Amino acid sequence: MNLIITYLFLFLAVFFGTASNFFAKSSDGFSKILPASLSAITIIFCMFSLSHVMKTLSAGMTYATFAGMCIIATIFVDVIKFNQWPNFYSFIGLIFIIIGVLLVNLMAQN
Repeated sequence: MNLIITYLFLFLAVFFGTASNFFAKSSDGFSKILPASLSAITIIFCMFSLSHVMKTLSAGMTYATFAGMCIIATIFVDVIKFNQWPNFYSFIGLIFIIIGVLLVNLMAQN
C-alpha cells in the first residue's frame, strides 16, 4: 500500500475516533442507546482503518500519530459542539502534541 493511501486510512481513523469520542460524550454514560451504538460502530471503523495503516507504518508511529491527531480533533469538537475551551496550560500541551506528531512523521525513519 502506498503512503498516500496509508495516510488516507490514518485520517479516516482520526475521523472515526473523533466521532466515537463525540458519540460517547453524547451518550450520557452510555445510557442513550443511539449515541452509544454510534460510538461502538465508529470505534470499530476506527480500528479497521488503523489496522490498514499498520500494514505500512510501525504500530508505535501509527498510534502516536493517531492519538495526537485524535486529541486535537476532539478538542475542536469540544469547542464547537460543547463550548468547552481548554485553559492556557492545555493550549501549551496541545502545541506540544502538534509538535510531537510533526516530529514523528517528518523526522522519524520507518
